[in-house]
Amino acid sequence: MENSKFPLFPLLLIVFLITVLSAVLPEIKAQQDQDQAYVGVDIGTDVSNFLSPADLVAFLQLQKITHVRLYDADADILKALAKTKIRVIISVPNNQLLGIGSSNATAATWVGRNVAAYYPETLITAIAVGDEVLTTVPSSAPILMPAIESLYSALVAANLHTQIKISTPHAASVVLDPFPPSQAFFNQTLTQYILPLLQFLSRTKSPLMMNLYPYYVFMENKGVVPLDNSLFKPLTPSKEMVDPNTLLHYTNVLDAMIDSVYFSMKNLNITDVVVLVTESGWPSKGDSKEPYATMDNANTYNSNLIKHILDRSGTPLHPEITSSVYIYELFNEDLRSPPISEANWGLFYGNSTAVYLLHVSGSGTFLANDTTNQTYCIAMDGVDARTLQAALDWACGPGRANCTEVQPGEDCYQPNNVKNHASFAFDSYYQKEGRAAGSCDFKGVAMITTTDPSHGTCIFPGSQKISNRTREAVNATAASGAYTIKFMSFLGTRTSALDKGIRVFLRISFSLLLYSFLP
Repeated sequence: MENSKFPLFPLLLIVFLITVLSAVLPEIKAQQDQDQAYVGVDIGTDVSNFLSPADLVAFLQLQKITHVRLYDADADILKALAKTKIRVIISVPNNQLLGIGSSNATAATWVGRNVAAYYPETLITAIAVGDEVLTTVPSSAPILMPAIESLYSALVAANLHTQIKISTPHAASVVLDPFPPSQAFFNQTLTQYILPLLQFLSRTKSPLMMNLYPYYVFMENKGVVPLDNSLFKPLTPSKEMVDPNTLLHYTNVLDAMIDSVYFSMKNLNITDVVVLVTESGWPSKGDSKEPYATMDNANTYNSNLIKHILDRSGTPLHPEITSSVYIYELFNEDLRSPPISEANWGLFYGNSTAVYLLHVSGSGTFLANDTTNQTYCIAMDGVDARTLQAALDWACGPGRANCTEVQPGEDCYQPNNVKNHASFAFDSYYQKEGRAAGSCDFKGVAMITTTDPSHGTCIFPGSQKISNRTREAVNATAASGAYTIKFMSFLGTRTSALDKGIRVFLRISFSLLLYSFLP
């Protein structure tokens, strides 16, 4: 009679395969995620009252930001980023190029102090050597490649050269005749520096870093480049830009700029280097000479940019390659010198409140807390108490905001100051009005934030916490068949005799009453 038992060897093989796959698949997925195009942010620090490193990292995590670029190698920020899984590009400032490019020992010391000391707890992914050196400090151009080679040698000595890439960001102006892209080429006076760099990038499988701003292309070519093309707005076929040599159709300026870089590299026989956009953005405010630097345009550009990159549709020339992009920048750098636009590129103010509300819902988790689904209205900093009090009185009176929770003894009474009470009342009105445009103004003393202002037991009206709590209470009441009892409206009527102790007693009694209805 044939043995009916399941053979032992196939069983062991299956167990072995399951074990191996369970270990390997997460690594494969992690590698795929790392290779996918992403959106990061540049972090400039010319900001009044800049967040502490710990608060900065907490804010990045709250906003689901996973890639950042620093313009130096700030030790405190790098320490705070440890074990967070946030990937960071660190930079060698232009004023340090000479020392590093002139001495291998200096380069090795720099890598030891700014890279090896933090990696791998802090996920340093690349070193940006200088910034727009060829166009802003041309006198340092001869030292650029020696600095890059010295740093690379130091990475090799530390056995970090396969994990950490080295490149240098360029201004878009290194490319001449960028449209049509097929006719673009690198400025020939810079070829002596660019060609060795590209050969190095090809050899080390590193990206070509480019700072690309459709805003400046539009401003310099008004009447030729339509605003809609610059802002990623949907276009009719007749408004698409067509390269007459390739017949490729361009629906936005950024893709055309990226492809002009690829064509420029191809002219130098380099075809295996990927473009990484280390800066791109749109200012939200400008002087009279920059009328298109508006919040609406900045919102439209950055929102559409995020969607475009996370759609991973590539460019017309390279639909298989989507360049990752770093948005310039995270915070408004209010300490920057004029023009006004220089201080207004940020997605957020220095206190971490949103400059405007990006429309990025449905585009993955990036900036998940900066969408119109989770916004609050609070009092602005620096407003005098009398003005705030007038706005608070209107909100709680004619505005019919629910100001119950800021009464003495209630959860949001403390801290007992007009700014705290006004913030709660403003948010109550804002949520009641369905977060409609203009409902968070109060004559200029209120602002929208994406950070939940709830604290302790004080839950603001727009908070997800109160939504969940309310939903649970509604479900429980519906399940019990209890009648709707307008008890809270009774508590909203304040008298001098109804002190805190009586209110607590009534709340407990009400809870017991609801409990008695439950099966």
